[in-house]
Amino acid sequence: MTVSQPREPIPEAAPPDELPEEVTAGGEVAAPDTPPPHRWGFGAFLLVEAVLLASAAFISVLLGDVQPGQPLPMRMVLLGTMVPTMIAAGVALLITRLRGNGPFTDLRIGWSWADVKLGLKLGVLGLGFTSLAAYVWTQVVGDANATSAISALVEDRRMSVSAAVVMFIYLWLVGPICEEIIYRGLLWGAVERLQWRTERWGRIAAFLVSTAIFAASHLEPLRTTLLLVIAIPIGLARVFTGRLLGSVVAHQVNNFLPAVTILLASLGIAAF
Repeated sequence: MTVSQPREPIPEAAPPDELPEEVTAGGEVAAPDTPPPHRWGFGAFLLVEAVLLASAAFISVLLGDVQPGQPLPMRMVLLGTMVPTMIAAGVALLITRLRGNGPFTDLRIGWSWADVKLGLKLGVLGLGFTSLAAYVWTQVVGDANATSAISALVEDRRMSVSAAVVMFIYLWLVGPICEEIIYRGLLWGAVERLQWRTERWGRIAAFLVSTAIFAASHLEPLRTTLLLVIAIPIGLARVFTGRLLGSVVAHQVNNFLPAVTILLASLGIAAF
């Protein structure tokens, strides 16, 4: 007669909070569903800025100049003002794909009605402040020195209706998306990637650096102070939401009235 041996108890599954944790390359512990840190930084942003400047210079030389009072051809509107920024934004998106987790994760791109609403509020608030700042600025430096590069491009020149509409859509909707990808997306992520004491300090540093470089990168020295005022509410939308959509919306709201002004002026309906 044999005696059955007692069975060893089957180990229970570990609760979720005791599962093995993943360790990142830097030694930091990350949750299993947390994407790894991206591998791009300031070098990626400098590359994108170089692409932006080089493509703008190349296209400018390729197109030549148009005499004042002459209609602007569609090719100059599309190539001279839109293509360089769109190419640079495309390079930024490609970098996040090749060296990170993709643009949606790395640049914090996602849809949220709360972000849209906050972006609208900060955009309208910023539009009021920037309009006041623009008025004061023109009184100090004069109308000629306060004119933006794009305004100077279309000043005293007529566009076809189709060209003017394309310019309006770009200035109002497309341009802000491209610029936000570069400055409040790629540059912001490069600053946050540095080792800060707290996440809050990382956001503050990203806000300050992106605001300053955004203003300086327009290469309009006389308007840099005004561009700083314009950039503050846009950057705050990025700070408060933690994502890119809010700053895109705030930027688009801020660009609406200038885009309408350029549209009407380029059609000869109103003057600057």
